[in-house]
Amino acid sequence: MNHPFSVKLSGDLVTLKPLLESDREGLFAVASDPLIWVLHPQKERYQRPVFDQYFNTLLTFPGPLLATDTQSGQIIGTSSFYEHLPEGRSVSIGYTFIARQYWGHTYNKELKKLMIDHAFHFVETVFFHIGDQNFRSQAAIEKIGAVHCGEETRHAPDGSPIRALIYKVVKGS
Repeated sequence: MNHPFSVKLSGDLVTLKPLLESDREGLFAVASDPLIWVLHPQKERYQRPVFDQYFNTLLTFPGPLLATDTQSGQIIGTSSFYEHLPEGRSVSIGYTFIARQYWGHTYNKELKKLMIDHAFHFVETVFFHIGDQNFRSQAAIEKIGAVHCGEETRHAPDGSPIRALIYKVVKGS
């Protein structure tokens, strides 16, 4: 049976589809830009071994998604549904990145809106965990209505600790 978060979602700008092992090389081509990771807790994610750990982690999630440009079909990044807690009626969205040429437009906003709208068919709350120094992502998530609700130490795919800010969007808010 397919997981409810392993889906294809499509908007005017972004199409999301389940991430497959065969997407590794295409996604690495996008992720190999060091400037994507400047504010990220794992600044070396553009390097092959670090990217491979990250990609392998994505494949363990219930809903890793490949993001493509709806018009061209070009791979532009990824995002994932993770930590689905049916009893808590919540899911987290994250592990997101998009190519720099898509920054400053509405691609990330549409990507997150597609995912949040889908999640609300199954849960009441969507959480986001963002590195405490990743000011760009914090601002972007606030623009879509997420509210800062806490902090915690999380772990990167390599096990290193990451101080994360927690944001949430509640259905109907």
